[in-house]
Amino acid sequence: MSSSRGGVDVVTEALTELHGRYGALSEGRVADYIPQLAFADRDCFGLALMSMDGHGYRAGRCGVSFTLQSLTKPFVLALVLAELGADEVARSVGAEPSGEAYNAISLDALTGRPANAMINAGAIAVTALVPASGPADRFARILECLGRFAGRALFVDEDVYRSEAATGDRNRAMAYLMRGTGVLRGDPVEAVDVYFRQCAVRATVTDLAVMGATLANGGTNPVTGERVVPEPVAVQVLSVMAMCGMYDAAGSWMLRVGLPAKSGVSGGLVAVSPARFGIAVHSPPLDAVGNPVRGVAALRELSERFGLHMMHNAAPVAPTVLGSTTTSGGRIALIAAQGRLDFTAAERVLFALEQRRTGPPGGVVLDLERVSGMDPAAKAMLERALTLLIEAGHDVTVVGDLPFRTRGAWRRSADRAQALAAAEQALTATGDRPPATGRDH
Repeated sequence: MSSSRGGVDVVTEALTELHGRYGALSEGRVADYIPQLAFADRDCFGLALMSMDGHGYRAGRCGVSFTLQSLTKPFVLALVLAELGADEVARSVGAEPSGEAYNAISLDALTGRPANAMINAGAIAVTALVPASGPADRFARILECLGRFAGRALFVDEDVYRSEAATGDRNRAMAYLMRGTGVLRGDPVEAVDVYFRQCAVRATVTDLAVMGATLANGGTNPVTGERVVPEPVAVQVLSVMAMCGMYDAAGSWMLRVGLPAKSGVSGGLVAVSPARFGIAVHSPPLDAVGNPVRGVAALRELSERFGLHMMHNAAPVAPTVLGSTTTSGGRIALIAAQGRLDFTAAERVLFALEQRRTGPPGGVVLDLERVSGMDPAAKAMLERALTLLIEAGHDVTVVGDLPFRTRGAWRRSADRAQALAAAEQALTATGDRPPATGRDH
């Protein structure tokens, strides 16, 4: 992505710098336990970032396709959660870090469940849960879902699929064990075969960045605009990725980088900054736990440089409450807000309203004219706060046309001056005793 003056934009410049710095790393080993993976070019290295607005940034070799392997696990989990719900999925797979290798033959002693959906046993159990009329239909649904996350149709590498099938006895053993505990439904051989095909789906690092951005965007693909999964499902998947996505290094990753992520043995890595972007890396050489050496190093520096850690205290933003003043000798309180209201911003408005509610009954004008939007939680909180004010004997007027879920008993007004005049008139008409209900003005 170049500027009109021949240079590169700031984000591409940062990715290019990281590519140049960490492309020289020679550590790591290309996975060869699936023979076909051993043919990967160990020098291949690409980074791609996709924002919530569908702005893409790239550095290095981003057009090279590779098999997604374990990178499919979060997205198939999203499909199953959207279809069956978290409670039903939890009957077959847990959501706790395993503390063991991704391919460990390990099931809970009491429940028979694998620890989580990011290890092979858990992923096989999740794949088997995809509602379908048979294995062919099940894989078709998985492939279609992965394509919706990527924003384009994806395909299977048949050579890698056959290589996985020829060397996949350990995964078959897990499937038979889970069938024995009652966790796996259906034929273990069919379940594992679908899983092998799932892992052999090919995509580019740019595709992977779009897939991550779709999770970051609450389940809506920022390139196509399609709602792929509901927002609560995206939250659940990101939670599992944060705890379990980076194999035995999940704790260290969260400490150092602080972003939900998933890696795969073909060298892919996707990380998600919720409500910001998805970022992906492809570099085949892996460290001892199966994560791409260059990718881990590059994203660790990127997180530190730009303060991307989830637990980072964000920079101060413009104040939500512009002012809280009184007029008419203290009988009318004016509270003005601005920006988009989520839980945090709404709480600031609620605090100002509560200061008025506990005082003598009077008029309250809440000016929302400069509020750009409210999420459902903020709407519910403000509706309740306004109702409590009215129940305490206050006359309430709301300025602005933001829709609440209910009309409420408060007065609505087109502008602040009109609202203050109406509040003054109401207090005068009732002898300083505000009415219990209001009217549209």
